[in-house]
Amino acid sequence: MHFLRIIWDYDTDGNVEPIDEHDLTTNDVEYVLQHATRQKISQSSGRPCVFRYTPDDEYIIVVFEWIDEDTVLPVTAYEVPEP
Repeated sequence: MHFLRIIWDYDTDGNVEPIDEHDLTTNDVEYVLQHATRQKISQSSGRPCVFRYTPDDEYIIVVFEWIDEDTVLPVTAYEVPEP
């Protein structure tokens, strides 16, 4: 993926909390966004999503929104079964 910025919102209703609830870190999500091996559209939200193993060898999905051509906003991330 080609982007320069990832937006993180650490407020209670921001995007970090739902990722943390799935025992993932912002570093896990950034790694998967930057090194994705699969890209799809989420069936439940219609948002773009990417897949890859984290450095800790968990296969996860990252659902995100494009803010502009250089910026993404992760919405959530969680472990999924391998393809």
